[in-house]
Amino acid sequence: MAWAVAALVVATVLIGTFAPSSHGRAGHGSPAADASCAEWSDGCTVCRRHGEETACSLPGIACVPKTQLCLRHSGG
Repeated sequence: MAWAVAALVVATVLIGTFAPSSHGRAGHGSPAADASCAEWSDGCTVCRRHGEETACSLPGIACVPKTQLCLRHSGG
């Protein structure tokens, strides 16, 4: 039983790591496309801009994404 649980956890982590995701990708009118938006969220993930790089958290297991909103603008 312990091996089955361990295999399930490993499979979940691998899927979360390698599955393609649309979170944090730029689009028209999205906070990711707005260079002045330093942090944004869709209620499931939070993305932050670090210079030219973007880093996003992983969503919760039962989260349903909503419209992306800018949480913090750069420079204030």
